[in-house]
Amino acid sequence: MLEIEQKSICFAAPLQLSSGREIERPCVAWKTWGQLNAARDNAILICHALSGSADVDAWWPGIIGPNGAFDPSKYFLIASNVLGGCYGSSGPRDGATSEDAFPKISIGDMVALQARLIDHLGVRSLRLVVGASMGGMQALEWAYREPELVRAIAPLCCPARQSAQALALNALQIAAIKADPHNGLRLARQMGLLTYRSFEDFEERFGRERRADGHYQVLSYLEHHGNKFIERFDPISYVRLTEAMIDWDIGHARGGTESALARIQQPALVLSIASDQLYLPREQQLLARHLPNGQLKTIESRYGHDGFLVELDQVAPLLRDFLERQAPLASRVA
Repeated sequence: MLEIEQKSICFAAPLQLSSGREIERPCVAWKTWGQLNAARDNAILICHALSGSADVDAWWPGIIGPNGAFDPSKYFLIASNVLGGCYGSSGPRDGATSEDAFPKISIGDMVALQARLIDHLGVRSLRLVVGASMGGMQALEWAYREPELVRAIAPLCCPARQSAQALALNALQIAAIKADPHNGLRLARQMGLLTYRSFEDFEERFGRERRADGHYQVLSYLEHHGNKFIERFDPISYVRLTEAMIDWDIGHARGGTESALARIQQPALVLSIASDQLYLPREQQLLARHLPNGQLKTIESRYGHDGFLVELDQVAPLLRDFLERQAPLASRVA
């Protein structure tokens, strides 16, 4: 019988942030699937992207299961809401409109809180840390910080650091929210959607079609998703998580990008999507070129950056095969 567990915990010790500030009694919300084996070495950590949560089966349907990438009868799967998120972990209070409601955080701070959770769960070895977009940044940070704990990584559709174009776009989204938290969050989401899908997808779905009232269908699509987003996400959380992506650079204070990546010795599956307009394929090519044990897989998709969520028939076999090529588990789940 598949065991699924959803919990949260607040730790007594403060969490020291990279900014020098700290969070008293940091809390983390998580969800697990399957069981930890006797050797405690069959755990897989799944890191979510900007607007995700611990509910992997909701935002990445089909990735968990006997026919997906991760079989919970073999692996102990863990996902947590990131620090600064708005789905149970420490983050801005609901309804807060001031940035002072929650301090600036980094990708490294997110990993530090996840590390407390991994220790709390009794995991001795992470067979894989996997994530896409912001989740891929976390996977790379995990591998750099915890070379003895992390055995393999799968950074999907992510860079070693944000390009000038991605940084600028994210900064504009933050500026919109600061000008008007409610309407700005709607606009920020709409701007983001333009980079999550591809030119071909927008042309094929919408082109220059209009509704009966003359409104362009593509604008109607953006408005619909922007309105849905403001019902479920916090504007200050969006600001803090976006700032963390802007500031993250795997090579910062580590001798540069090539030097930092060279220190990540674990097997690494780097996934690229040919039509990705947010993090271009050349950025994943750089990762695979400088990760000593990195391998690059590129998939074709009309869906752009969102292809990692949609193209399960392509993504799942790549992840499953990568896992099966790693060293066998020390012991199986009973």
